[in-house]
Amino acid sequence: MRLVTVLTATMILGLLVIVTLFVTRFRSAPEMVLPESITLPEGARATAFTQGTGWLAVVTADGRILIYDRQSGALRQEVKVE
Repeated sequence: MRLVTVLTATMILGLLVIVTLFVTRFRSAPEMVLPESITLPEGARATAFTQGTGWLAVVTADGRILIYDRQSGALRQEVKVE
Protein backbone atom coordinates (compact mmCIF):
# COMPACT_ATOMS: atom_id res chain seq x y z
CA MET A 1 0.00 0.00 0.00
CA ARG A 2 2.85 2.37 0.81
CA LEU A 3 4.35 1.84 -2.68
CA VAL A 4 1.11 3.04 -4.31
CA THR A 5 1.18 6.22 -2.18
CA VAL A 6 4.80 6.97 -3.12
CA LEU A 7 4.10 6.40 -6.83
CA THR A 8 0.99 8.60 -6.69
CA ALA A 9 2.91 11.41 -4.98
CA THR A 10 5.71 11.11 -7.54
CA MET A 11 3.28 11.31 -10.45
CA ILE A 12 1.51 14.34 -8.97
CA LEU A 13 4.82 16.09 -8.37
CA GLY A 14 5.97 15.32 -11.93
CA LEU A 15 2.73 16.69 -13.38
CA LEU A 16 3.11 19.89 -11.35
CA VAL A 17 6.68 20.33 -12.63
CA ILE A 18 5.56 19.89 -16.25
CA VAL A 19 2.69 22.37 -15.87
CA THR A 20 5.03 24.89 -14.21
CA LEU A 21 7.55 24.56 -17.04
CA PHE A 22 4.87 25.10 -19.69
CA VAL A 23 3.47 28.16 -17.93
CA THR A 24 6.85 29.82 -17.42
CA ARG A 25 8.00 29.02 -20.96
CA PHE A 26 4.91 30.39 -22.71
CA ARG A 27 4.70 33.44 -20.48
CA SER A 28 8.19 34.55 -21.54
CA ALA A 29 7.48 34.13 -25.28
CA PRO A 30 8.17 37.30 -27.28
CA GLU A 31 5.18 39.39 -28.28
CA MET A 32 4.22 38.97 -31.91
CA VAL A 33 4.37 42.27 -33.81
CA LEU A 34 2.26 42.30 -36.96
CA PRO A 35 1.49 45.12 -39.38
CA GLU A 36 -1.96 46.69 -39.21
CA SER A 37 -2.81 45.14 -42.60
CA ILE A 38 -1.22 43.67 -45.71
CA THR A 39 -2.54 43.94 -49.25
CA LEU A 40 -2.65 40.88 -51.45
CA PRO A 41 -2.30 41.30 -55.23
CA GLU A 42 -5.50 41.47 -57.30
CA GLY A 43 -7.25 38.08 -57.39
CA ALA A 44 -4.94 36.40 -54.86
CA ARG A 45 -6.53 34.21 -52.19
CA ALA A 46 -4.49 33.29 -49.11
CA THR A 47 -4.26 29.59 -48.21
CA ALA A 48 -1.43 29.61 -45.64
CA PHE A 49 0.59 31.99 -43.47
CA THR A 50 3.97 31.74 -41.78
CA GLN A 51 6.48 34.12 -40.26
CA GLY A 52 10.15 34.52 -39.57
CA THR A 53 12.45 37.13 -38.11
CA GLY A 54 11.55 40.38 -39.86
CA TRP A 55 9.19 38.88 -42.45
CA LEU A 56 5.77 37.32 -43.03
CA ALA A 57 4.85 34.96 -45.85
CA VAL A 58 1.47 34.26 -47.42
CA VAL A 59 0.94 31.28 -49.71
CA THR A 60 -1.74 31.91 -52.32
CA ALA A 61 -4.11 29.51 -54.05
CA ASP A 62 -2.50 30.23 -57.42
CA GLY A 63 0.91 28.90 -56.29
CA ARG A 64 2.79 31.99 -55.15
CA ILE A 65 4.60 32.81 -51.93
CA LEU A 66 4.34 36.49 -51.06
CA ILE A 67 6.95 37.71 -48.57
CA TYR A 68 6.11 40.89 -46.66
CA ASP A 69 8.11 43.11 -44.31
CA ARG A 70 6.99 42.50 -40.72
CA GLN A 71 7.09 46.16 -39.65
CA SER A 72 5.64 47.99 -42.65
CA GLY A 73 3.60 45.27 -44.35
CA ALA A 74 5.21 46.10 -47.71
CA LEU A 75 5.65 43.30 -50.26
CA ARG A 76 9.38 42.40 -50.37
CA GLN A 77 9.44 39.39 -52.66
CA GLU A 78 7.19 37.15 -54.71
CA VAL A 79 8.13 33.53 -55.44
CA LYS A 80 6.29 31.40 -58.01
CA VAL A 81 5.97 27.77 -56.88
CA GLU A 82 6.10 25.29 -59.75
